[in-house]
Amino acid sequence: MALKFNAPSDPTYRTEADIAKINEDPGFGVHFTDHMARIDWSEDQGWVDPRLIEYGPIPMDPAGAVFHYAQEAFEGLKAYHREDGSIWLFRPERNAARFFNSSKRLALPQLPVDDFVQAVRELTRLDARWVPKEGEKSLYLRPFSIATESFLGVRPSKTVAFCVIASPVGAYFSGGVKPVDIWVESHLSRVSNGGTGDAKCGGNYAASLVPEETAFAHGCNQVMFVDNAEHRWVEELGGMNFLMITKNDELVTPPLNGNILPGVTRDSLLTIAPEMGLKPVERPIDIAEVYAGMDDGTISELFACGTAAVVTPIGSLTNEQGRHDMAVPADGGRTIALRNYLLDVQYGRREDTRGWTQRVV
Repeated sequence: MALKFNAPSDPTYRTEADIAKINEDPGFGVHFTDHMARIDWSEDQGWVDPRLIEYGPIPMDPAGAVFHYAQEAFEGLKAYHREDGSIWLFRPERNAARFFNSSKRLALPQLPVDDFVQAVRELTRLDARWVPKEGEKSLYLRPFSIATESFLGVRPSKTVAFCVIASPVGAYFSGGVKPVDIWVESHLSRVSNGGTGDAKCGGNYAASLVPEETAFAHGCNQVMFVDNAEHRWVEELGGMNFLMITKNDELVTPPLNGNILPGVTRDSLLTIAPEMGLKPVERPIDIAEVYAGMDDGTISELFACGTAAVVTPIGSLTNEQGRHDMAVPADGGRTIALRNYLLDVQYGRREDTRGWTQRVV
């Protein structure tokens, strides 16, 4: 049975004018709605006290386990405002299932899928006036679990807090949809074999920050990681999955080998690929093959994808030996066609034939 959330007695704080001003130029992840959802868990009681509360700090003891042993997991999904005034989610059950698996890998209690989706729905409904109404803006939802027990010792926490916060957002890349330049990291790794690569947890992203700084130093926008064993096989970018389109009309991406996050956008693109005249292929990709394909035309397009950025064309790959440029079609090619397909489903401009979208308001 789904949990029943207790609502705050006064659910309105900032004025409509304040929200409208923020939503004119929300940036990404810098403004937050008035409320948050929370459910607590303990070893003795399980999941208890589901509630909607005012957005604000989470009181924590300095010995809180999350601070010392990084026992946490999180998710990211969006709510979309449609022209008819309704608000919809896109495949929230997929995020819930991934969060379940991430929590299991981090030795956190696993929140049932229905309760995850219900928490997201309840917060979205309460703060619906925060969902931007124009362009490709949306309400970014961030569910997360953190270990809250106060102790110093390496074992799973006996108390945990699950929360959902929300942030109105614009484009992930401030310059809009344009080709990005990628630094290929050949020394430092994001994850290792048998690690937490297929879990969405902070440690994976923290490990990508130094290589990302290296990318910036080389004039690149993002970093791509190869495997930690041979430094040869493409895995993913710091926060996005990697895909390429070949001249033989294949949409190719590395397989989910335990080191790669199973992206909801990635899965969606592989699913719709045949409608776009593309054959979806999941196979190991040698970075040398990518360089050669870019140079000889075997590869026609490269792009990255994820919930935050949706789909972003890749214009070049650079490593310590030099730069390889990717010619991007003037109209964006199939990369932008794939992107537009997903956006049209999310914003209700294209019929959802797969039941991917879920109305909230």
